[in-house]
Amino acid sequence: MRRSGVLSVALALTGCFYGFSGGGLPSHVHTVAIIPFENLTANPELQRELVESLRSQLRDRLGLRDAAEARANAIVRGTIRRYETDIPIGYSATNKQTTTARRQLQISVDIEMVDQVSGKTLWERKGLSADGQYEERGEAVGRKQAIDRIVADIIQGAQSQW
Repeated sequence: MRRSGVLSVALALTGCFYGFSGGGLPSHVHTVAIIPFENLTANPELQRELVESLRSQLRDRLGLRDAAEARANAIVRGTIRRYETDIPIGYSATNKQTTTARRQLQISVDIEMVDQVSGKTLWERKGLSADGQYEERGEAVGRKQAIDRIVADIIQGAQSQW
């Protein structure tokens, strides 16, 4: 009985370390290049914020190091298709206070991850979208929420496909 407990702990620890080092990535993929996304929206910050968040999470959650496109084992590229803001979702007011509104925004992207060694697409998703909520004049907060959700979906999708 004691032996199986020790074995279970050893397997659990091995699984944790394996998951941290890339969880299911092809064994030769250690580096990644994120190509700046094509931005079809009117928001210039969106591209930079999305790429920075994606770069950070690929490093922290999958253990991938940044590399130049020519030397990377894998590349990530995409298109930011839509960025809609000021979608009203709630209002509040009192007799003595002005009305405030809660708003929502939505971001939609197409994304592809390609293994540069084999030339195969590792993961692809068209129309990946997420939303974020914010108070009036707080669009940056909602944008960060939506970007965080998109990046989490990309990481999760990539892990489940590889």
